[in-house]
Amino acid sequence: MKTIVLAAGYATRLYPLTENFPKPLLEVGSNTILGRMLDDIDTIPEISEHIIVTNHKFASIFRDWVADRQAGRASKPIYVLDDGSITNENRLGAVRDLLLALMEFDICEDILVVAADNILEFSFRGFVEAFKEKKTSMIMCHHEPEIYKLQRTGVIEVDADMTVLQMQEKPEVPVSHWAVPPFYIYRKEDLPLVRGSIAHGCGTDAPGNLAHYLVEHTTLHAWPMPGGRFDIGSLDTYEEAKRKYS
Repeated sequence: MKTIVLAAGYATRLYPLTENFPKPLLEVGSNTILGRMLDDIDTIPEISEHIIVTNHKFASIFRDWVADRQAGRASKPIYVLDDGSITNENRLGAVRDLLLALMEFDICEDILVVAADNILEFSFRGFVEAFKEKKTSMIMCHHEPEIYKLQRTGVIEVDADMTVLQMQEKPEVPVSHWAVPPFYIYRKEDLPLVRGSIAHGCGTDAPGNLAHYLVEHTTLHAWPMPGGRFDIGSLDTYEEAKRKYS
């Protein structure tokens, strides 16, 4: 299993901090946002390597970070893939970035797909174990009581076995209180569907677009998050994260 890290965004809400620097590499405590995530994923035996998909503007910064990380600690191989975009206006979008990684690295195995700007208070290990048990592609979910927050994210309906019955994107009337954060496992058997998704109408901007498409074409199960998530989306939340994890 490979990790595909989606890190090509420009994080305009964190300017000026991220105007010329990637958000995932901002420091929180003694580590970076992405470093914290990969420290956890590195402990999962099933993961063989990580592929970071970034924009052209930040590609060299990520390569320098990877070189420093791999020189200073034991780490699984990390590769940086430049998607060629140079502005927020000509970005490829998360789904095209994922397809680029599949093509460039000729990936034909299970993949763990993660957005790089989150701090999790639990391990991805449980997510991988649930995938091995269910033997289907997987999405994470968490209970969100606030309707206005559900209206700004993906929302799923599930049955008693946590099989995903439907997925909504930013629904006006949410079908449930199960919100979907940007963490997924796609099994190798579903990669042909992934590769053909855009040609069959899948949206490209957000990683959730792909999950939404796949729910209608294959079986997915959902894994409830066993702990909290810190989504660093603004200067205020970044400062809050630094206070919490200092």
